[in-house]
Amino acid sequence: MKQTILVTVFFLICFVHTHAQNKAVDTGKVDLVQDYKVKSLLNKHIEVNAKSAIKGYRVKIHFGADKNKANEIKAKFSTLYPDVPAYAKYDQPNFNIRVGDFRSKLEAYKFLKEIQIEFPSAFIVQDDIEFPRLDVVEKK
Repeated sequence: MKQTILVTVFFLICFVHTHAQNKAVDTGKVDLVQDYKVKSLLNKHIEVNAKSAIKGYRVKIHFGADKNKANEIKAKFSTLYPDVPAYAKYDQPNFNIRVGDFRSKLEAYKFLKEIQIEFPSAFIVQDDIEFPRLDVVEKK
């Protein structure tokens, strides 16, 4: 009799446990248990990669001590080439205007040749560039 009660209780516990597991699967809910250091490390990884840039090239179209002149040249460039980003940077005592985000020197050289008529003193410089924008092409 004692064994029958023990076996019945055992099967009842197994049934309740299995039923509880199936119910958890049906709701689609998952409980993730992890060390707090994993989340901290993941956040650190995201922070580092958000700030990072890659080595590449830009075309410097102006450098000089006059801030107004630098802003004029940047505005002129932006109207002529609205799709190409222009960056103003102050390196004491000069204001620099650099344009483009080119991954290779050849790309920068092609663009330099394109703008040399308007900006004859332009030249290529190595710089940290922004990640290139990925254009998505729609499939028809």
